Amino acid sequence: MKHLLSFPFLLMLCCPFYANAQEAKGTTYRKISNERLSAVKVTNLKNRISATSDELGNYTIKANLGDTLEFTKLDYTVQKQEYEGFSMVVYMQPEFKLAEVRITGQTKKQELKEIMGAYRSKGTFYNGKPPALSFLTSPITGFYELFGKTPARARRFATFAKREVEASEVDRRYNKPLVMRITGLTDTTQVQKFMDYWRPSFEDLKIWADYDLIKHIKSNFEYFRKEGDKSGLPKLY
Repeated sequence: MKHLLSFPFLLMLCCPFYANAQEAKGTTYRKISNERLSAVKVTNLKNRISATSDELGNYTIKANLGDTLEFTKLDYTVQKQEYEGFSMVVYMQPEFKLAEVRITGQTKKQELKEIMGAYRSKGTFYNGKPPALSFLTSPITGFYELFGKTPARARRFATFAKREVEASEVDRRYNKPLVMRITGLTDTTQVQKFMDYWRPSFEDLKIWADYDLIKHIKSNFEYFRKEGDKSGLPKLY
C-alpha cells in the first residue's frame, strides 16, 4: 500500500505543469489594425501542445504561468509571448518581401522579343512589314502597317533588333579568350587591335564550323602580324 501511494505523488513531482495547467485564452490581430487573424498556430514551447485561432482570431491552449507561447502564420513574423495568467492579445507583423529581381535570367534576344511584343500589342501585327496578301484580306490593316507611325517605329526597331541579335551571335563565337588562345597574344590591347582589324560577319559564321573560324583567325592574324600596327591596314578575306 505504501508503494502504491507513493507512485502518484512521484508523478506529480516530476510533472507539476500538468497538475496546474490552465486554459490560456487570447486573440490574434494583424499589427496596426483591427483585423483579426484566423489560422494562427499557437504552440506552448514547454509542453509542445498546439492550437489554432478560429475565424474570429480567438484561441485556447493549455499553459502554466511563465510558459512561452509561439504564434506562427504564413507571411507573418513569428511572435513569442510569456503567459502571465490573463487573456493575451497578440499582434502579428506581416513580412515584407522584396519583389523578385531577374539578374541573368533574360538574354538580349528575349529582351528584344519582349519589346517587339509591345509593338504588336499596339496593333502592329507584321512588325511593320505586311505581306502582299494582307491588302486583300484586310486592306485597312495593310495600309496601317505601311503608313502608320507605330508600324514605322516597329520597322526601325526590327532592323535594330536584327543587327543586335546578329552582333551578339558574332560576339558569342568570336571573343578575346578564343583569339588569345589561337594567336598566343597576351596583351589585351593588341588583341583588341586585331579584333578591330578583322571581325567575321554573321553571314560567314552561319556557314563556318569552329574549324573554319580558327583557320580564318590564323590567316588574318598572320597578315596582321607581318604588316605591323599600321592604320588603314587592308583586311584579308
